[in-house]
Amino acid sequence: MTHTAPATDAGGHLRRLDRIDVWSLPRLFVVVIGIGTAFTYYDIFDINVSFIQTCLDIVAGCAPETAVHWLGTPVLANLVGYAVGAVVLSRLADRFGRRDMLMFTMLLTGLGSLYNALAGDYTHFVLARAITGLGVGADIAIVNVYISEVAPRAARARFTTLVLVLSAIGAAGATWLGLVLTTPAAPWPQGLPFAAASADNPGAWRWMYAVGALLALVALLLRLKLPESPRWLLARGKLARADAVIVDMERRARSRGWTPPREPTPAPAPSVPEPAGRGSLLDLFTSRRYLGRCLLITAIWVLAYTTVYGFGAGLTSILSAVRYTPSEAGMIVAIGTFGYLAAEVVGYFVVEALERKHWLPVGTAIVIVGAVLVGASGGSMPVAFLGSVLIFFGYNLWFAPTYALTAESFPTRMRAGAFGITDGIGHVGGGIGVFLIAQNVERLHAPAALAIICGFLVAAAALAQLTVRTRNRRLEDVSP
Repeated sequence: MTHTAPATDAGGHLRRLDRIDVWSLPRLFVVVIGIGTAFTYYDIFDINVSFIQTCLDIVAGCAPETAVHWLGTPVLANLVGYAVGAVVLSRLADRFGRRDMLMFTMLLTGLGSLYNALAGDYTHFVLARAITGLGVGADIAIVNVYISEVAPRAARARFTTLVLVLSAIGAAGATWLGLVLTTPAAPWPQGLPFAAASADNPGAWRWMYAVGALLALVALLLRLKLPESPRWLLARGKLARADAVIVDMERRARSRGWTPPREPTPAPAPSVPEPAGRGSLLDLFTSRRYLGRCLLITAIWVLAYTTVYGFGAGLTSILSAVRYTPSEAGMIVAIGTFGYLAAEVVGYFVVEALERKHWLPVGTAIVIVGAVLVGASGGSMPVAFLGSVLIFFGYNLWFAPTYALTAESFPTRMRAGAFGITDGIGHVGGGIGVFLIAQNVERLHAPAALAIICGFLVAAAALAQLTVRTRNRRLEDVSP
């Protein structure tokens, strides 16, 4: 007979939750969460290829070769919005719940994307990027926290990777749609023969953001079906609601062949989370354990995001400023996004084979090989294509395990807020990657710029080895 904890026993509820070793929510919910993440990554990447046309349309005196000099401000505004959203709005998920804040962040992000589509000048475009960043920053934090709290213990990183498969589709979709809508037709491989940009249609870039707003609406409606995280309910003392969610999870798990393991008598006493309160995030700054983890993981993200944004948001402009035409540069990046998708698909099958912190060195080595190929391509499109694929594959291979590590390193009562702080402040590195490095590529020259961008990821990989071991451990044991 299955042991059912009494409604007053939070530890018993956690023990029941941790025994479930299969995905125990409707399978569609992975897609529901993933569609929202697909939009957030669509928004991050939609500026990459399309910005040259945006600049030509709304900035007087902009030219393709000088567009990179106008890129920094909207990207920086988006990063500042991201950081504020991650730090401030994600904290609200610790107070008001994961599900309700997932609804709010998607609404905010969609409105920001719609504002982008309607922006009449550069100032409004920049403001719209900041608003969108607010929603994206909080959404990414809360999605990863939600997954860590509902996925089976031995597969938290795997389900994080599965959600990121859809994020890769969103990123690739934004890049390829931008290539079709905002670059002129050109013979393959210099471009796409069916690309639609022309002097008669300078505002096609607006459809990039209109599509994003539509994706956000779809994601918002689908998220209405998500249940609240049972771990958050237990941390808030809502035992009856948590019990209802866990009972439903157990029922679905049994329908998929799961058999509850027999517990020893007496059952072991699990770690029970401390109740969450108004000042629970203050524990982060008064606990040597969690403050130390916060500072370490924040430093890792700052360094890693310098590389991610240096390549993810600035690679097209870097290539355009050095040796490739805008169409060629956009095509190189577009081909590279297949590496992004491949990384998440491969990661789904292998991510649980290594401890979280070991994936950063693996991904870094692959990124370095790709950067060397791009830097040495000498105008050879096939070599640049391969290098771009390896860059995107390498820097996305470690994302899911590092996201999982970040969420697992903090207790439920502060998990969303702490994740938001590390990830949000970490995006300072994004500003370094784009605002300082990509915009100065002409002074640095391509090989030096690529080496500097990769160097930050090497430092992040080294620091990651100091993090705590979290794979296949109970969340309450890692972070009581």
